[in-house]
Amino acid sequence: MAEQKQATWGGRFREGPDPRMVGFSESVSFDKRLAPFDIRGSQAHARMLAHAGLITADEAGAICAGLDELLGEIGAGRFDWDPALEDVHMNIEQALSQRVPAAAKLHTARSRNDQVATAMRLFFRDAAEKVRAALDRVLIALVDQAEATQEVYIPGYTHLQRAQPVSMAHHFLAYAEMFGRDRGRFAAFAESVNVCPLGAGALAGTTLPIDRGHTAKLLGFIDGTGAPRLTRNSLDAVADRDHFIEFAAASALCATHLSRAAEDFILWNSSEFGFITFSDGFTTGSSLMPQKKNPDALELIRGKSARAHGALSTLLTLCKGLPLTYNRDLQEDKPPVFDCLDTTLACLDILAGTLAGARPNAERCAAAVADPLLLATDVADYLVRKGMPFRDAHHAVGTLVARAEEAGVPLDKLPDTDATAVSPLLTPDWKECFDLKRALAAREMPGMPGPKAVAAEIAAWRGRLGPT
Repeated sequence: MAEQKQATWGGRFREGPDPRMVGFSESVSFDKRLAPFDIRGSQAHARMLAHAGLITADEAGAICAGLDELLGEIGAGRFDWDPALEDVHMNIEQALSQRVPAAAKLHTARSRNDQVATAMRLFFRDAAEKVRAALDRVLIALVDQAEATQEVYIPGYTHLQRAQPVSMAHHFLAYAEMFGRDRGRFAAFAESVNVCPLGAGALAGTTLPIDRGHTAKLLGFIDGTGAPRLTRNSLDAVADRDHFIEFAAASALCATHLSRAAEDFILWNSSEFGFITFSDGFTTGSSLMPQKKNPDALELIRGKSARAHGALSTLLTLCKGLPLTYNRDLQEDKPPVFDCLDTTLACLDILAGTLAGARPNAERCAAAVADPLLLATDVADYLVRKGMPFRDAHHAVGTLVARAEEAGVPLDKLPDTDATAVSPLLTPDWKECFDLKRALAAREMPGMPGPKAVAAEIAAWRGRLGPT
């Protein structure tokens, strides 16, 4: 029985594998999720073989019908996966061979090496589209929040200290920029990975008269003109794992943005800040303290981001010392990218849900942004407009801040006589700098937090994301 199960490569061997080796070397426990992509690649290969005259049209039809039947069983959970057959590809091939005699010809002009490479590129194309859709949902949630908080003002921070005022909308839009870049990275990745390796064989192609372009077109590996996109070196085609690393890198950077957003919103939700509250659906309580409402969804996002970073490190380390071409080490390339996809999708989904239920605490935000020190730089700009060099203006306003602290009064309550003593350019209208709405209205250039600039960015994002 062991010999039969190793029929694809077992002719060279007199004995079956040690049971420990079966468990150690199998990958079907995790790569069975590639079944739809493996089946699609095999169907295209069968049609190409018929197109090239290497099998008959009837044989190709029987193979494709048999594969459709297996796909249905797999989707329904009725397929019996056998670890002794190592991986998803051999499990499907053996099951097909038991039903369709012509299946013995399916592996003509194909190796598991280019078969796996093709299935993974199909997987990555699908994965990139799923991540893009999930990113769009997060972007929509961010833009919705931005639209709702255009008139909610908060301090912006540097060094986690109050710096200058912005609208909450402007802050949400900052994360829209980050996730928008992630969206572009996954789109670029999808374009980069869209190249067909079938025909590379084990490493040196085949002597049989196949038509690689025909296979590529069947699988959608085409450029904007419909021309096939083919790998150009058979050695590289089966050894290349750049796309694994690129996917993990894009996921890791997206995870970084997820974690940064989670951290900001956790701070905003804290009692110390109190800028925002979350719905019960994305928070949890304490097993001991009945008053607690914890932002566990965001904390888990922050924690799970480490998995994507770890996956990238795993893949870089896995590939760095491998000679050309295929080495069995590369079996370990799939769990990291599978986990990257699953974790990224889950975190994006949870962030979108958390944001949708978030509500600002306008009173707490207003109290925080009322700090006149947030507009100290505007006073320096006031002096610059009167002709004072900025460095001198910076020093003068610093002196004003020190005097206000010594007097125990807010900066905007410092007597005009004290201000004039610092600089005669500080005439009584200097206190107009502390009008918050006036200060924000002065920041209407592109990318700034002025109300019109923010509204324009919201409209621009609506245009990019389309109707919701």
